[in-house]
Amino acid sequence: MTVSRRLFMAAAVTTALTASSASLAAAAAGRPSDGAKPPHRIRIGPTDTPEILVAKASRVRPTARQIAWQKLEQTAFLHFGVNTFTGLEWGTGDEDPDVFQPAELDTDQWARALRDGGFKLAILTVKHHDGFVLYPSRYTKHSVASSSWRGGKGDVLRSFTDSLRRYGIKVGVYISPADENQYLDGVYANGSERATRTIPTLVPGDDRSGRGRRTFALDATDYGAHMLNQLYEVLTEYGPVDEVWFDGAQGRIPPEKVETYDWDSWYALIRALAPDATMAVRGPDVRWVGNEGGLARENEWSVVPVKDSGNGSIDYALKYDAPDQGSREALVEARSVAQYLQWWPAECDVSIRPGWFYHEDEQPKSVEELTDIWFRSVGRNSVLLLNIPPDRRGRLPDADVARLREFRERIRGELPRDLTRGARIRHDRGAGTVTVDLGRAREVDRIRLAEDIRHGQQLEHAVVEAHTGDGWRTVTEVDTAGASRVLTLAAPVTARRWRLRVTRSRDTVRVAEFGLYRSEV
Repeated sequence: MTVSRRLFMAAAVTTALTASSASLAAAAAGRPSDGAKPPHRIRIGPTDTPEILVAKASRVRPTARQIAWQKLEQTAFLHFGVNTFTGLEWGTGDEDPDVFQPAELDTDQWARALRDGGFKLAILTVKHHDGFVLYPSRYTKHSVASSSWRGGKGDVLRSFTDSLRRYGIKVGVYISPADENQYLDGVYANGSERATRTIPTLVPGDDRSGRGRRTFALDATDYGAHMLNQLYEVLTEYGPVDEVWFDGAQGRIPPEKVETYDWDSWYALIRALAPDATMAVRGPDVRWVGNEGGLARENEWSVVPVKDSGNGSIDYALKYDAPDQGSREALVEARSVAQYLQWWPAECDVSIRPGWFYHEDEQPKSVEELTDIWFRSVGRNSVLLLNIPPDRRGRLPDADVARLREFRERIRGELPRDLTRGARIRHDRGAGTVTVDLGRAREVDRIRLAEDIRHGQQLEHAVVEAHTGDGWRTVTEVDTAGASRVLTLAAPVTARRWRLRVTRSRDTVRVAEFGLYRSEV
């Protein structure tokens, strides 16, 4: 049995838990005294000591949907819309819908390319900031229904969802909170008060009249209700949705205008209609890593301090791009403003091209660039969200499709085969150590670690050692692992016996993977 397939427990080697376990357990707000399942969020306060903060952090656990999302490792974004044809990155909202003419739309080609590139989920820009919608919505004229493309009967979202499911890829949707078209129509940022709205709000001639349907009474502004109605359409008419992706963009509106988004109502509707869907990155399940380069921090924590935004969502307690979001020092720094410690893992978004939408004069990143991004995202306890924009034909560009295949082959070459398969493994739980005997001396230059995050993220320092003629020597060290940590050695090390030794942790470390590899590139 390989190390990567066999869970083992490394004893917690830590200086944090100096108070009695009973007193720390009592201090960890939200921890039930009857041994019930620990929460994914625990309240903290400015008087919590560093020891109490660490104890609380050790109790935070991911939800089932967060665990499933983390296992995806690599997801895709497809920016497609009127911007594809106007050449803009941020549309104006007054585009002529007839500009949208993807005469060779082939979402099966998208799905095949994504499958062959190793992607397990893809997110479509159902609506970007311009407000143009890629399906025939009942709530706006700024959509494919107002284009002469396919005689006004086109539906990109329908084609997209059908193709992804045909090729075994999970479905994600992005519906921009910002909406330039609805601003021009007097709905977005019109100063309306929140009031109880019935969702869906039927329109004249609504084809849903008289049919059994779920309805919801939710508080929202005029624009908040507009978003709720479109979410309802997408989540009830296109089959199961696995991820709903929001950003926090505000429309390009006068400074005295503002639209306070009804996150609480939007989240409630999504949870009701798509209970298994992950909400990212302006959502409660997944956070934005803080840059659009696809790069995680060297030590990326999934348990981070957060605060209430004031309108139903959570926000970073520290700056979104702070170099440290979850270490002991970060927890102490944030305690005066944070209200909770929450399991809020990072997603790293980046485009394969310089822009997010297709531009004819741009070229995709090299395999070397993409590989570096993979090691600094998936290899750092994060999920990579790579944007591949369809072109004006409605196809993924040939160069990008080829690059995706090359990228997947490169990653396979970086981690070709786990050398611990069939190896002898010895556990010393008291010392927090696992030793692997490969049977003979083997070259190793890549190491993959993972904690069993069902039990939280606990590892704060560990060393990887190889037994050579001079005895055990450290070949690399690491301060975090989480769901996925990939380490690259500067040069191959040859040894028969290897070990992972935990030297510092918040609580008992449960390791799900200790893989050893020799790259073939």
